[in-house]
Amino acid sequence: MRGPKLSRRGFFKAAATTAAAGAAVTILSGCTHGAEKGADTSSPVVVDEGSAPSVTDDYQYDDSVMVPAHEWSLPLGNVLHAAEGTWIPVATAGSSATPMVVASALSLESGKLLEVVSAPKGQATTTVIYDVACSDSVYAWVELDTTTRSWTLYGSRFSAGALTGDTKTLWQATSDYDPAPIACSGERVLWQVQPSLSGAKTAESSCCYLWHAGSDDATAVVESPGRFATKPNVSGDCAILTPRVRANEGTYYGVTAYSLSDDLATKIDQLVMPAGVKPFRATRVGERFLVSVEASYSTGGLLGQMGTYMGTESAGFVKLDREPSEVGCGKGDKFVIKSRSSYFVVDLANKTYGSLDSADRCVDYGEFPARVGDCSTFVTFSTVKNADTGYPDSVTVRTFQL
Repeated sequence: MRGPKLSRRGFFKAAATTAAAGAAVTILSGCTHGAEKGADTSSPVVVDEGSAPSVTDDYQYDDSVMVPAHEWSLPLGNVLHAAEGTWIPVATAGSSATPMVVASALSLESGKLLEVVSAPKGQATTTVIYDVACSDSVYAWVELDTTTRSWTLYGSRFSAGALTGDTKTLWQATSDYDPAPIACSGERVLWQVQPSLSGAKTAESSCCYLWHAGSDDATAVVESPGRFATKPNVSGDCAILTPRVRANEGTYYGVTAYSLSDDLATKIDQLVMPAGVKPFRATRVGERFLVSVEASYSTGGLLGQMGTYMGTESAGFVKLDREPSEVGCGKGDKFVIKSRSSYFVVDLANKTYGSLDSADRCVDYGEFPARVGDCSTFVTFSTVKNADTGYPDSVTVRTFQL
């Protein structure tokens, strides 16, 4: 199927200007999954609002306390990003305005924080490291020119906390496109290129691309006739994307699990949201979807109401009646879902729920997850205050076994 308009001419024009920054990969034409018009897409799921049990109303509260397996303190200004392995990507505040941000990685085995990219590769003094992602085998980061809003995505092999091999330029774009949301799994980097909400390209399609570390080629794998609803993420052996689907029928989003083993060629499962309902966060734990909706819609039944939903169309859903925040995670029947200053820990098998408090019950800066989807070890971090001064002075990272 024809790749989206944005993928080729704009890329090669931009790539020609970046030889000094790193070799640019070639984007192979065609999408594994093109803009779905409905023929091979699941039907929208509309179920009665009263069909799902509520965690807070129908489940028993469990007051047992989860004990951290590890706890580390990092300097103030470190922000962790979700990852699947023993290394967590970290955006670290620079020691001065140049560079403003460096790309780091935290070892979950030792608690050691290592600097991975010490400065942006871009030549402009207004370029900063904007986003980071990694697995245990690959590291990717986005650099943004804060003046022009143009951006570049880089990728490299990664091992033992350091880049190895050549760094590749995976994509470049102007402010007409959003900086690419990125996810990593094994030796793969996934990223979405989609038009900005304002600019000259708003009518163009969006596309997700996949690159293997060390390769000279990347592949267009999923096209969306419009913007994706959520960022890409990885859960076990699946990549979770939310493209627009059934475009000839209206506005529908399909929360879709694609197989990583064949580079997203196989669609494993799909939850098509009711017409007009846009998922806020979405992933998959085991064979259940974990989807949140940020607002209540006048139509759409259960999935059109604000909250977080765990389940499938065939097995039904369980609802958490709270305003959603970050994307959740879990293992088996246990789900961890962020609230304002803590987490709900929901056990679907035993129909219980508990809470995991933040490091110091801080609501000013909050507690945030560094895991998404399937995980055996839950990772969370929080900016904490000095007990004497009341000012933030460190970042506490904790891990919990699920």
